[in-house]
Order: sequence, then C-alpha cells, then structure tokens
Amino acid sequence: MLLEDTYKTIKSPAEGLFKDRGSKFFSFAYPIVHESEVKALADNLRKVHFKAVHHCYAYRLGLDKSNFRVNDDGEPSGTAGKPILNTLLSYEITNVLVIVVRYFGGTLLGVPGLINAYKSATVEAITLADILEKTVNNVYSIVFEFVQMNDVMRVVKEYNLKIRNQTYDNQCLIELEFRKSLTNQVVNKLEKIDNIVVEYLFTV
Repeated sequence: MLLEDTYKTIKSPAEGLFKDRGSKFFSFAYPIVHESEVKALADNLRKVHFKAVHHCYAYRLGLDKSNFRVNDDGEPSGTAGKPILNTLLSYEITNVLVIVVRYFGGTLLGVPGLINAYKSATVEAITLADILEKTVNNVYSIVFEFVQMNDVMRVVKEYNLKIRNQTYDNQCLIELEFRKSLTNQVVNKLEKIDNIVVEYLFTV
C-alpha cells in the first residue's frame, strides 16, 4: 500500500526477455521523474532495435494512479500497453517507464497470448530491478536575518532537515527539503521565528 508520502520505484534500469512461439519480447524498465524523458529513451531503443516490429510502452508517474500513459504501437488495442501498466500497478511501483520491444516470430499469438507476453516480459524486467522505497519531499526556501540563524538551525536539527542550498549574508537564504508529512509541523515552527519568510518551491 502506498502511503501519502512514500512510494516504490526502481533504483536503476533493468532488462528482461520473454519468448513465445518464435516471437521475442525484450523489456526495458527505466526510473523516470518526468514524461519528457520518455521520448529520448524510446527513440534510443528504436535505433538499437530498428528491426523490431513493435515498441510498446507504459509509464506511471507520481502517487496519482491517473498519471500514466500506454502505447500499443500497432498491436491490437489493449494487448500491450495496458498489460505493461497493470504490471506496474500490481508491483505498486511508480516513476517507472517500461518499453517492450517485439521481434515477430512468424506465428500470431492472439489477444490472450499478446497480453500474457507483454505482461510476462514486464515482470521479467521488474523482478531483475532493485525496487526501493522513497519519500515524497517538499522543498521550501527560508529567508531570514543573520541574527535568527540559531533559531532556524535549531528547527533544522530538530527535524533533521536536508539543506539543499544556502547563502549566508546579512540576509540569509536556505533551501530546505523534508518529508511531505512533516510540512505542517516544520512550517509552523519556522513561521514562529521573527522576520522570516517561508515559501514553498516544489515537490520531489
């Protein structure tokens, strides 16, 4: 079960292979953080596997189960991209792209055969991948006077906050990263410090 601020993904790219009646299904799993990465990865595989008849894929991003895309690349609708996506969902992993490259072996597999092949190929890659749990983190900028440094660092230490960037002068700026679930506690503590500006930047 995915908690509000934790998710499972893969640590690094992994490859698998599934064969059925002469057809070969090479699977490639990639960790991604944005849909803009998909095209380059897919284009690269098309260059390497230019003799393959299909390059089907699915990806899932974020904790929202509606943030996904599937592509059957000429296979009958629902026989390739959807089985790949369903496998990602069953493993409860996200921020993952899986591309399955098919070399046709001369025998038609039919709809059930294709669904099984694309699912099995995806499973082959995922089982060879290192699955790890990560936290969803928020990044905030904190602007304050140098005299408040001790107060700010006390909060940083109390919650073991990660400092991403820092500029110390008469006016100081720190970028802090911390678990999403800690947001209310951390922000409330910081905002109690005099002459401090706390601003949300983005989520990673």
